Amino acid sequence: MESLKNLERKVQLVSGIGASSWFDIVEEGVYYRINRYSDEGELECTGLFDVDNSSFDIKKKYKFTYISHCKKCTIIQNKIKYIFINNGN
Repeated sequence: MESLKNLERKVQLVSGIGASSWFDIVEEGVYYRINRYSDEGELECTGLFDVDNSSFDIKKKYKFTYISHCKKCTIIQNKIKYIFINNGN
């Protein structure tokens, strides 16, 4: 996990049964880039995502939660569930 500590961006752990993953998110133009890392810190996938609700504010506190994987991620912010869908880029 040493490599996770060296990441420039803030990562969050989503614990799972048998496997856990780390996620981070950054704005990239009109999209959000979400990266998923293994428990050992290896990049498993990355992609540009669209969000289902434009009120998401990346500058405010948020938490990755279930279901989150390489094609769909879920974030809770201010008790609102936001769904991010990988747009294939």
